[in-house]
Amino acid sequence: MKKLERQRAQEEQAKRQEEEEAAAQRSDRGRPYTLSVALPGSILDNAQSPELRTYLAGQIARACAIFRVDEIVVFDEEGQDSKTVEGEFKGVGKKGQACVQLARILQYLECPQYLRKAFFPKHQDLQFAGILNPLDSPHHMRQDEESEFREGVVVDRPTKAGHGSLVNCGMKKEVKIDKKLEPGLRVTVRLNQKQLPPECKTYKGTVVSSQDPRTKAGLYWGYTVRLASCLSAVFAEAPFQDGYDLTIGTSERGSSMASAQLPSFRHALVVFGGLQGLEAGVDADPNLEVSEPSVLFDFYVNTCPNQGSRTIRTEVSHRRRHPVLLVIHPWAFSQDLLKYSMYFCTSEEGTRSHETTGVDGYEPPRGCWELNSGPLEKQPVLLTSELSSQPQFKCLF
Repeated sequence: MKKLERQRAQEEQAKRQEEEEAAAQRSDRGRPYTLSVALPGSILDNAQSPELRTYLAGQIARACAIFRVDEIVVFDEEGQDSKTVEGEFKGVGKKGQACVQLARILQYLECPQYLRKAFFPKHQDLQFAGILNPLDSPHHMRQDEESEFREGVVVDRPTKAGHGSLVNCGMKKEVKIDKKLEPGLRVTVRLNQKQLPPECKTYKGTVVSSQDPRTKAGLYWGYTVRLASCLSAVFAEAPFQDGYDLTIGTSERGSSMASAQLPSFRHALVVFGGLQGLEAGVDADPNLEVSEPSVLFDFYVNTCPNQGSRTIRTEVSHRRRHPVLLVIHPWAFSQDLLKYSMYFCTSEEGTRSHETTGVDGYEPPRGCWELNSGPLEKQPVLLTSELSSQPQFKCLF
């Protein structure tokens, strides 16, 4: 009898140990930091037709999705006072039609296809949405695709007292959640994988925060869109309690980004100017008492030095900026601070990493690259404490 009890105790201990290891692995998968991008809606005014305006907004959306941007802030370069703002969207006045259109297209593309009918009625800003390229982000699920998390909309269907609402998650069957919510809400659902048998009428799941896929599973779960009435509102209305702890401004008058080393951060923000640069936004903002935009940022960098054109379009600068933010160096990571350090990626021929994907690792898009000591072919480069604090990538093709 005692032998049986000891055996049972050993089995329970082994089971607890496995559960703890699994929980530790899940926590290690999470991504604690966020990346935000701010740009003026006036960049659409440079497009010559409604079709080109729509396509330009789609380019911005795809660039942000490919490089895992968590928040896009569209601000009004004209710098209207937030106290006098009136308009269809909170935070942008009637003059900010380009801001509203850009924000609407960004939201439309971020929304999974099976939810767009519920959230986006016909609108003139979406007249040419058919020419937009899909984002195909991880949360844009196929019907039969298996995933721990899914986006859904609460359907207007009665349920029994004490039971949760039904949610359309783009699957063959609806999902019954653990809470009673108002119909029409967009929710993030964590599916109970053990309760997805084919004979059930509905699946079962739990409503979770929209940040859980990122913080607990390390998944990229799309971006949020925020409208700001002026440049100062980009900082003042940050959705994070302590605001952004790392801010980067981009300008042709900025310093070289190859020599900069960025500190640890939780919430990073990169700000782009319009046709006249960030200087125009600073001059028009009634809430700012500075004349130089560089004093607003921790780093003020030039993403395209020695440019061969008088002006760099915002969408081009947007793509050039990604090498700055892709290389995330986790050697300073701690469970208490949950912070990462970020470094620039440079090469002798110029940075060539704008087509890469991933944040926690770096994968060359093609050809052969060399990191420090030897060539690496088609192999992700994970930056650890064993590497130099300033990794250098050199293109070999």
